[in-house]
Amino acid sequence: MASTGRRESSYSALAREVRNDILAGRYADGRQLPTEAEFAERHGVSRQTVRRAFQDLVAEGMVYRVPGRGTFARPREGTYLRQFGSVEDLMALSVDTRMDITVPLHRRVDVAAAGRLRLTSDAVSSLAFRRLHDAVPFCVTTVYLPPRVGGLLQDVAELAAEGATSAVTIIGLLDTRLAAPIAEADQSITVAAADPSAARHLGCAPGHPLLRIDRLYYDTEGAPVELAISHFLPEHYSYRTHLRRSVT
Repeated sequence: MASTGRRESSYSALAREVRNDILAGRYADGRQLPTEAEFAERHGVSRQTVRRAFQDLVAEGMVYRVPGRGTFARPREGTYLRQFGSVEDLMALSVDTRMDITVPLHRRVDVAAAGRLRLTSDAVSSLAFRRLHDAVPFCVTTVYLPPRVGGLLQDVAELAAEGATSAVTIIGLLDTRLAAPIAEADQSITVAAADPSAARHLGCAPGHPLLRIDRLYYDTEGAPVELAISHFLPEHYSYRTHLRRSVT
């Protein structure tokens, strides 16, 4: 379980802000970014902090550097690229993607999901959606919530009708409604074949290989508040993480 309780470093915060600016289109493909000195003055940080943030962005493939010329936003070539290093990064999906509801929020019985959410009954709240970037679907997700948590979203119009579209994220909605906010998540990554429903929503053939990512979110009290099972189309999605070695 990866905790988000640690204070975010200055260079990570800057890298996240620049990454979101690129994904939001503020730096078009190939456009030069401000210099290290300009970023340092604008954000009140050292040039070393800016340099470290740029190193992370280069490693992710978000930017490239030309000696003597500067740093440039890398062309995205039709593939949706994200680095997810924190819950905040997942919430930031609202910056440049759209959620298209395929199954509105409803109550159902699901023994497996209820077990993973540590519920004492088999009833859960559930919804399903696909997520699009530049009008291209790259992911379908089914969300399971404890009924008490699902009740917090009953008044959200964006979740109430099939075909409703919005830029929201479920964890972003929950974070403003839960008494104890989302703090951490467990994640597993496997491969799965597209079932007929996923194939229809993603525009691929049944049986097509998909990347399956399960995320179980916990609040600050350690209680599970959301299980999200997503299937990503690898042709339109790239998943990267940046790993650092602990220094003691």
